Amino acid sequence: MIQGLNHFTVIAEDYEKTLAFYTRLVGLQNGPRPDLGFPGAWLYADGRAVVHVYADRPVPAQRAGVIDHIAFSARGLKQVKERFDAEGTPYELRRQRGAGTWQLFCNDPNGARVELDFDAAETP
Repeated sequence: MIQGLNHFTVIAEDYEKTLAFYTRLVGLQNGPRPDLGFPGAWLYADGRAVVHVYADRPVPAQRAGVIDHIAFSARGLKQVKERFDAEGTPYELRRQRGAGTWQLFCNDPNGARVELDFDAAETP
């Protein structure tokens, strides 16, 4: 039985921009990574590596493939919005019908679509 999503991997066209996006904007933490024999990073949420970044591979021609986006549960909508605005990173903020969940959609520097989901009680 599946117990949950372990991680997803991003092939970074620009390694430093990719790290900055996921750490400074999204709020993940760069953390320990075993020596895998190639450069990269493991980015953590609540002590768990959830995003792996490859720094040594070419980005495929069909960037998104069949995966549309990756979504994170998040907190601190106002602060996250302020970080995105300060960096000039485009995003779309909308409210999910029914549940009222705030959804912030954006693209990482490599073209991957990212969704950040915030509790309906938060204020943008």
